[in-house]
Amino acid sequence: MTVLTSESTLLGTGARLPRVNLLPPEIAEQKKARRIQAGLGVALASSVVLVGGLWFMASQSVSSAQEELAAAQSTRTALQADVARFSQVTSIINATQAAEAQVYTAMGDEVRYSQLLNDLSLAIPSTVWLKTLAYAPATAAPAPGAAGAPVAAGAPGAPGATAALATQIGTFNVTGQGYEHDDVALWLDAIGRLTKSYDDPYFSTSTKSPLGEKTIVNFTATAKVQSTARSGRYKPAGG
Repeated sequence: MTVLTSESTLLGTGARLPRVNLLPPEIAEQKKARRIQAGLGVALASSVVLVGGLWFMASQSVSSAQEELAAAQSTRTALQADVARFSQVTSIINATQAAEAQVYTAMGDEVRYSQLLNDLSLAIPSTVWLKTLAYAPATAAPAPGAAGAPVAAGAPGAPGATAALATQIGTFNVTGQGYEHDDVALWLDAIGRLTKSYDDPYFSTSTKSPLGEKTIVNFTATAKVQSTARSGRYKPAGG
């Protein structure tokens, strides 16, 4: 038992009375222990709330990441389906291009002689008429840089400004008649103007011979048929 001095005073007197604590020390220790336990409980509860909040935030992040993953997987599945759906289109395009290449290999050198003859008929002078006309295909074209090979426009030694390379693909031979030698010159000049199809026209012979009471000129002439005379109808798109 502990005796404590109290600062309380007796009624009506100024004397101090002693204060006596009759509680056993164990009870005071128990109260102190309960206060400590209460503090620890509050701290534990706060920790639980904090951990719970962190867990909730983490679970929300995981859920968001799973949703994004599911969306990405869905997009990938849709794209794979598109690839499978359009794979046949790719096969068709490849087959079409291969067919166009085969057609061009077979028909790429096509020359529409009907157009050549039509252009020729419109260019013939009225004082000249043809007796025979023959076409002879050329031999293999010379390799670029070799003697007689075509020269690009603007390159050193290029004979004039041309839009593209041109090679000889054949020879055009005629025999004809006119009234005078000058008519043969008119013929050569007319053919020389058909530059899209013909090149280098020249005559081999030009001789006069009687025709009844008049004299006419018999001549032979030649012109080169250029590669630009090809129709190009079967050239693949973008080729």
